[in-house]
Amino acid sequence: MIVVAKLTAKDGMDKKLKEILVDMVSKVKEEEGTLLYSLSCSQQDPKQFVIYEKYVDMDAFIHHSSTAHFKEMSAALAPLLDGAPEIGLYDEVAELDK
Repeated sequence: MIVVAKLTAKDGMDKKLKEILVDMVSKVKEEEGTLLYSLSCSQQDPKQFVIYEKYVDMDAFIHHSSTAHFKEMSAALAPLLDGAPEIGLYDEVAELDK
């Protein structure tokens, strides 16, 4: 299961948003069922971030979303975001694994 989350920082909040999201990556690596959690920042607009997530199944994603560190991150992000995060759920069709 793939999740793509798109987040946009308010003006002047991109560095703080990035700091919180980078910290989250280190916490997610301990979660069982999370296969990949990748944070990227737009080359054209440093206020735009994308998180690409891969889970073994929906239960693993639900577990991730219910962890204390996820809830803490969500609360910390709220005042930094320019609008609600855009979340997409996908089924993986093909993958390149080197």
